[in-house]
Amino acid sequence: MREIVLSGMQPTGQLHLGNYEGALKNWVRLQNDYDMYCCIVDWHALTSDFEDTKMIRNRIIQMATDYLAAGLDPDKCAVFVQSQVKEHAELHLLFSMITPISWLERVPSYKDKAEELGLDSYGFLGYPLLQAADILVYRANKVPVGKDQLPHIELTREVARRFNYLYGDTFPEPEGLLTQFPVIPGIDGRKMSKSYGNDIRIADSPKETAAKLVRMFTDPQKLRKGDPGRPEICPVYTLHQIYTPDHENIIGPCRSGALGCVEDKKRLIENLNKALQPIRDKRKELEGREDFVIDVLKDGARRARERASGVMEDVRKAMSIDW
Repeated sequence: MREIVLSGMQPTGQLHLGNYEGALKNWVRLQNDYDMYCCIVDWHALTSDFEDTKMIRNRIIQMATDYLAAGLDPDKCAVFVQSQVKEHAELHLLFSMITPISWLERVPSYKDKAEELGLDSYGFLGYPLLQAADILVYRANKVPVGKDQLPHIELTREVARRFNYLYGDTFPEPEGLLTQFPVIPGIDGRKMSKSYGNDIRIADSPKETAAKLVRMFTDPQKLRKGDPGRPEICPVYTLHQIYTPDHENIIGPCRSGALGCVEDKKRLIENLNKALQPIRDKRKELEGREDFVIDVLKDGARRARERASGVMEDVRKAMSIDW
């Protein structure tokens, strides 16, 4: 029997290179070796987008389209929307009865995001616990995460441990499946993020991609072609390392000043667009098949419910509330 992997993203709409290289590309590989559940976590999105919920549906469709275009196979991986599997909410409620508030307050991202976004709702405080329910409702063994998400996995393990202590062995303690990837820079040199407006999207056309890369920040000390460059700090070279097969050949000419930024960016534009073209072709095909995308989400939710409902039967029995 194969191990179970649970992964998820908030519905932010069209995905960018950071989403693809940091998560989605890895999921496509994992679906061949694990039973995969890929969840679009719309309830989590409500912790910050509660004032404008109408946009969430379209964002879900856009994200699911990118999932499929990038290579997630609905025959290998259940792709679904969190709110369509009510067992997530039931398990979250039951976990809330046994989880000390102090456990939630110590999650590193809680205070940072609370101050940054001005959020103080009960739902936002309970965000990590809902994540724990998302994972444990499938008895997932592994969760692909970056290092910054490891505290959330540790909380999930603690919740599983406490439940098992109180009610008997019910849940595994899942492990974080660390994803090693470089931080993908946006066109302004900061981490790529939609909130910064510096992202390059999978759905962008080749011309849109080129226009963004032309504006991309480079080494601030390289002001003209003859100036020596420092590829190790250049955001353009970071992308070359991913999309240009012979990127090592850029280092020498860049350091000597023989390679100017304009020519350097032209190479990246060509290689990046070439790498993304198969995904973009598939995406264009799917854009005219929204009903198919929705059917994939519905079937994924059906398969997810089959798994989650069985787990919840065991949970209710363990807690003696299986009326």
